[in-house]
Amino acid sequence: MKSFFTKILFAACFLLCTSFQPKDEWTYLLDKKLSKWEIYQSFRHKDGYKGLAPKDENGNLVKPVGYNINEGNEFSTIDQNGELVLKVYGDLYGCIFTKQDFENYDLKLKVKWGDKKWEPRLHEDKDSGLLYHSQGPAGVEYWRTWMLSQEYQITEGGMGDYWSQASSRSDIKARKDGKNYYFDNNGTLMSFGSGTGNGNFCHAGKDVEIKNGWNDIELITYGDKAVRIVNGVVVMALSNSVYMVGNEAKPLVKGKLQLQSEAAEVYYKDIKIKPVSGIPAEYQSYFK
Repeated sequence: MKSFFTKILFAACFLLCTSFQPKDEWTYLLDKKLSKWEIYQSFRHKDGYKGLAPKDENGNLVKPVGYNINEGNEFSTIDQNGELVLKVYGDLYGCIFTKQDFENYDLKLKVKWGDKKWEPRLHEDKDSGLLYHSQGPAGVEYWRTWMLSQEYQITEGGMGDYWSQASSRSDIKARKDGKNYYFDNNGTLMSFGSGTGNGNFCHAGKDVEIKNGWNDIELITYGDKAVRIVNGVVVMALSNSVYMVGNEAKPLVKGKLQLQSEAAEVYYKDIKIKPVSGIPAEYQSYFK
């Protein structure tokens, strides 16, 4: 009899404990119809582009393709070995961007390169990017394509690099090697971006890219801080995310997500996001 009641008690405890286990909090952002995303396309930029508005052979301004047209089926979903994959063809500069704004989250995705690339990057590394805290209209930066945002660079040999888009700024612990800055947790905290005097770019601390396969990309952002993780390795930590309006710095801590089309064929999958209540304990030392 005692054994019977022990079994009943064990079963009851098991059911009670499992009923209170935390549910999977991840929200998956990719589906066949790209229903959680919108599209913006600008231009097929050519060699020699210097930031000026593109003109045709008669000297007339060329209009950008615009929103939600998807010319050339640049953004499509395909089945690869039973998995849903976003294919970015890449010859037309543009992006897909989330309909929803996000703040305080852990974002994960996988990315790998295709075979093709186009002008003006035929002789450069393949390039794309994850732009976060994206706000306002598209086309406000150098390439006349993307929104004000912070860029988590996705490029050959530089996954996790920092780029400022439009008037954004961020603080990064960095060391200088020649003319270049690299993230270094023992380095000097300095500002990068619009008007800082240090340029709009900082290299990731390490190159841990898987050259011919899928790469795990993770972004954890809370308040003004962010941690960038590539294939399980922290490659950069950033703080004081702001954008400039004249001489006034304003917080840049939430917004849409953009995935770039930037002259290279690229594939994305397993795009998922969940809320966080702070920077996880294992990464807090990067902000001391």
